[in-house]
Amino acid sequence: MNPNCARCGKIVYPTEKVNCLDKFWHKACFHCETCKMTLNMKNYKGYEKTPYCNAHYPKQSFTMVADTPENLRLKQQSELQSQVRYKEEFEKNKGKGFSVVADTPELQRIKKTQDQISNIKYHEEFEKSRMAPSGGEGMEPERRDTQEQQQPPHHIPASAPVYQQPQQQPVAQSYGGYKEPAAPVSIPRSAPGGGGKRYRAVYDYSAADEDEVSFQDGDTIVNVQQIDDGWMYGTVERTGDTGMLPANYVEAI
Repeated sequence: MNPNCARCGKIVYPTEKVNCLDKFWHKACFHCETCKMTLNMKNYKGYEKTPYCNAHYPKQSFTMVADTPENLRLKQQSELQSQVRYKEEFEKNKGKGFSVVADTPELQRIKKTQDQISNIKYHEEFEKSRMAPSGGEGMEPERRDTQEQQQPPHHIPASAPVYQQPQQQPVAQSYGGYKEPAAPVSIPRSAPGGGGKRYRAVYDYSAADEDEVSFQDGDTIVNVQQIDDGWMYGTVERTGDTGMLPANYVEAI
């Protein structure tokens, strides 16, 4: 049995039947409700089981909430609670001379971080004061940290040979866990004692520290003395500079 068309009410035969929106339509009857443009299964839009084109599809808008007595009562109650809390905060902070800052999650996180930093600093200062000797208790912790940072790094191992310099650098003294840093002293570069070997540079090298020397490929290094497996001490014959140099950049002559 053939169904009836939802638009014209006549019988719809299978050759002209369109099944859409839970209804049956003739192909010619399946058109926009507003502009009567014939639609198909690709360009129609259904609204309340009625086909529309894209241009005349009903625009949906938000519904307004009616001002019922219950809603009005809740609104008034919320306003009263806000006023009561505002007055309580005002009376609590009256005379303190500062404005109330909202205790937001971000402010709570910052406050917690500051408390942790203060706690860490307190423990550091306590450990330093406990480990420091009686003679160094009066020294400020910030000053100690600055002096420790200013102490030049030592690249020469303990097994390195000691060279006689015109002006020797004072040795840092250690007092029970705290090392007294020595004042930086400029040491003039001079060639070590005689008896060193001669080497020739096979690569270019740029000094990375004040106690190192720069040289170029082919330069002759004289008065070379071995410090350890990786470093030597010698004088660049071309420039006259004396200092440390990497052992794998030179070869014996």
